[in-house]
Amino acid sequence: MYSVAPAPKAAPASTAPKVVLAGSSAALATGSVSSAEAVDYLLARGMEIPVAGVSLSRLRDTFDDGRDAGRTHRALDILAPRGTAVLAADSGRVLRVGTNTLGGNVIYATDPLGKIVYYYAHLDAFQSGLEPGASVARGDTLGFVGTTGNAPKDTPHLHFQVMRMPPDGKYWDGEPINPYPLFLLTHDVARP
Repeated sequence: MYSVAPAPKAAPASTAPKVVLAGSSAALATGSVSSAEAVDYLLARGMEIPVAGVSLSRLRDTFDDGRDAGRTHRALDILAPRGTAVLAADSGRVLRVGTNTLGGNVIYATDPLGKIVYYYAHLDAFQSGLEPGASVARGDTLGFVGTTGNAPKDTPHLHFQVMRMPPDGKYWDGEPINPYPLFLLTHDVARP
């Protein structure tokens, strides 16, 4: 179920996105936490595996994998058939729904306290009605697995990144946190 905050601002198309939550970037910066605090916070909250029907045993740690141009992945790729539902890993609020060159169709969301940023990329499509400022509950459908952006066209997957909210509120530039070991610690391996 989505509820929309009053008058969210759309992110600009040409440059880095601006914060779209009600209030200023400075207000979001109060949610910033250290790496150790972020990990403890995420362990206490737990995260939903963000692709419907994917069990822990199907996840692979791709966080430190190399990418083109000398980049390091800093995210988890979760393979699934095109069109599989992408789920909110946590309850919170949508920061941005849009596109970019690398991620294609993307969603940025945050936890209820604005400490953590969740980035969902390569989506085939967005859930109808999802927009910046919307409140989401853990497990809500946000979109659908695809191959947009720089994803290989024959490998549908969700690029899932977890980041600390940076002190300056520039949520797209947060410090990445590897979600794979957090899933291992908070999910039962036998769970579907």
